[in-house]
Amino acid sequence: MSRVRAAVCVAVSAAVLLCGGTMRSWAHGDVTPQPVDTTGLEPLGEEWRKENPYRGNETAIKIGASAYNQNCARCHGLEAISGGIAPDLRGLEKDASGDAWFLNRIRKGATINGDFKMPPFEKLMSQEAMWAIRSYIDSRPTE
Repeated sequence: MSRVRAAVCVAVSAAVLLCGGTMRSWAHGDVTPQPVDTTGLEPLGEEWRKENPYRGNETAIKIGASAYNQNCARCHGLEAISGGIAPDLRGLEKDASGDAWFLNRIRKGATINGDFKMPPFEKLMSQEAMWAIRSYIDSRPTE
């Protein structure tokens, strides 16, 4: 191993040991759910839709892209490409069954084997915002 490479390894190791807890909190950024401006989308009312009413809607996809990047990307990956922390949502079926899974998970969150994995967004985001995120995810290529 070259001296430069060894020096870099030592410096990185020291930084991890000295700042480990701080670095972990910075790595995920601001984990406070961010508001989603759904101006331009047709209001959906009080009753929750069973299927995505905005599928293919360019305005919804644009709003959903912003909302996804502010609220979902830290775990599910930039541009909806999972880095392995959480499921890659691009693999969801683009039909009523995929919509049902998505809506249940985003509204209720996820606890798996007693471990908290995802917060519930039901009281933090509107139905319009959630379906806009789903529209964005549906628009992302799976490859």
